[in-house]
Amino acid sequence: MSVKVLVVDDSSFFRRRVSEIINGDPRLEVIDCAVNGKEAVDKAAKLKPDVITMDIEMPVMDGITAVREIMRTNPTPILMFSSLTHDGAKATLDALDAGALDFLPKKFEDIARNRDDAVKLLQQRVNEIARKRTFMRRPAVTPAPAMATSLSSGATPTRTPTRPMASSGLATATPPARPVTPMGRFKASGKRYQLTAIGTSTGGPVALQKVLSALPANYPMPILLIQHMPSTFTSAFAQRLNGLCKISVKEAQDGEPLKAGTAYLAPGGMQMMIDGRPGATRVKIIDGGDRMNYKPCVDVTFGSAANVYGDKVLSMVLTGMGADGRDGARMLKQQGSTVWAQDEDSCVVYGMPQAVAKAGISTEDLPLDRIAERILVELNLV
Repeated sequence: MSVKVLVVDDSSFFRRRVSEIINGDPRLEVIDCAVNGKEAVDKAAKLKPDVITMDIEMPVMDGITAVREIMRTNPTPILMFSSLTHDGAKATLDALDAGALDFLPKKFEDIARNRDDAVKLLQQRVNEIARKRTFMRRPAVTPAPAMATSLSSGATPTRTPTRPMASSGLATATPPARPVTPMGRFKASGKRYQLTAIGTSTGGPVALQKVLSALPANYPMPILLIQHMPSTFTSAFAQRLNGLCKISVKEAQDGEPLKAGTAYLAPGGMQMMIDGRPGATRVKIIDGGDRMNYKPCVDVTFGSAANVYGDKVLSMVLTGMGADGRDGARMLKQQGSTVWAQDEDSCVVYGMPQAVAKAGISTEDLPLDRIAERILVELNLV
């Protein structure tokens, strides 16, 4: 059965263009279009699409208001189209806060180097976020009683099979069983850390906000953040996080020293590395060339952290498409550092965490709403 898509945009040219691309994938079908947010809300209720593509600036009702209303009445995976401007970045982040799952630039030349790649990426994004429709519409259930057990460095973890997924082409069969952190109280491993590093992509802005806003102002080490994001977005995103968090959050700048209680967001379009030794480390921002698929790249930053900090890194790979972070996480693990992954059910796209989990690199798979708690316990901050 094909994925049913509602296309929302006040431009007839853009509606037609997006519809042609979506209908070009046999797995997808555009079932209708809407010309403003109010019409989108009405058609979402009537047609029950699997995915909605949404413009931001529209008459009658803007896209952000429409997203908020749709998520209140008929929760549906929504892909935003955004201009790559500072104002466009702020509006897109507002839409993600309202409940949209992902975004793409509205100009196709900004999506990929050539049209064919842009077409494939749009089709892939729609297919990926469509996987969340079942979870978004799942009726509320009473949570099971918490187990009295906890996962410690010396305990044998509970093992449950993970459902087969086709995210990013990583899984074509049921992957091996993974350790799943039991409900209940966590227990610190006793390891000592000097750096925290978090890599993410699709769904990452909301995930990072949830994790970082729960950390205290006296967080005892620097935090490196690698989020796949255009260059015009990272400054606005860092400012937003800084206003919401007790820790300081900033877009990283070349040559600045790493300080405890500060999170450094890798600039879009660049690579973030670190130089020096623990206690006297500086940020190094480089172009990285055109050979890299991701700018910023989680593998690059994680690998740099492994070289400088050895076994003193607490790292996490959160929701995202693809496998970026797997090789860098492997380097961290080889040095003795800790690697955690976000669990499948709480991911927008279970691609990057799945790549780490399938490779046997992560020691724990954690639901998003418990990652901050797990960090605080691990660092003896609670």
